[in-house]
Amino acid sequence: MAEVKREVFGRMPPEEGGGEVEKFVLQSDSVRVEILSLGCIIAALETKGRDGRFADIVLGFDTLEGYTRKHPFFGAVVGRVANRIAKGRFTVEGKEYQLFLNNGPNSLHGGAKGFDKVLWSPQVVPNGVCFFRLSPDGEEGYPGELKVWVTYTLHGSELAINYRAQSSKTTPVNLTNHAYFNLAGQGSPDIYDHEISIAADSYLPVDDTKIPTGEVAAVQGTAFDLRQPVELGKHLRKFHLDGFDHNFCLPPGRARRLVARAHHPPTGRTVEVHSTQPGLQFYTGNNLDGSLKGKGATTYPKHSAFCLETQHWPDAVNQPHFPSTLLAPGEEYNHTTWFCFGTA
Repeated sequence: MAEVKREVFGRMPPEEGGGEVEKFVLQSDSVRVEILSLGCIIAALETKGRDGRFADIVLGFDTLEGYTRKHPFFGAVVGRVANRIAKGRFTVEGKEYQLFLNNGPNSLHGGAKGFDKVLWSPQVVPNGVCFFRLSPDGEEGYPGELKVWVTYTLHGSELAINYRAQSSKTTPVNLTNHAYFNLAGQGSPDIYDHEISIAADSYLPVDDTKIPTGEVAAVQGTAFDLRQPVELGKHLRKFHLDGFDHNFCLPPGRARRLVARAHHPPTGRTVEVHSTQPGLQFYTGNNLDGSLKGKGATTYPKHSAFCLETQHWPDAVNQPHFPSTLLAPGEEYNHTTWFCFGTA
């Protein structure tokens, strides 16, 4: 059983409508996680190393003020559609929709005010917390009134995130959590000594605005072949890569399966990611630049964290041969991702 505590974390600024932000602390013998009602943000996640000591392994801020200012989605649930939609434009049932452009020529992670920037309604459930939100018809340009539930539960060393949604009109939906991990402990300068593996035979090449070209390319013989663990720093140097920000195509099917693993040999910490989703965006913090003061007044330079974002494929609403992100009335979007923490 996980212990669940709730406390006040702060109040939103008046220009954001005020409103109380709560923090929920889920704790087991081996994992402690703090989640905010603002953006369903994972604000802290402590796991044990080989020496039995706890360290916080996700980037973020000590105070609410950090999260109300501009930041790169630290720990947040992003939506209504995670990742990029080309030119912020798509057509559903013969009608064209235009979204706000917040990532060069594209729309990213829900637009100007996505799910990461709003207060959710929390309810304590056994071993966790469930957040609910009603996204109005037309919010950020998306069709349909969307009911969304995001439930975090902690069982021993396993943190599960379940996403459910129902819509009054056909709409694209793609939800994920944008936690930034560093298994050495947040504030450590880089992730080069981490070993990463991703169980994907193919990936999506992208154009210079990070939109998939439409090709589904085999990883075999490329820098994207992460089916066996690679040491990240050596791998980036070997292939002259600036970093990863790509979708890996996971084996088809809706069953739970292991999709990725990260290991930090010096501390022994590991995380295994299991999911029902068809894709995994692997991002190595390429846009972090040391300008943000994080927890404990540490700075977060480039490549100081990685994200393993389980989700649908980017721009799927405009690419008919990609797994569909469309949710019709009467259907339910329902996906779960599990993070299993341990040592090796």
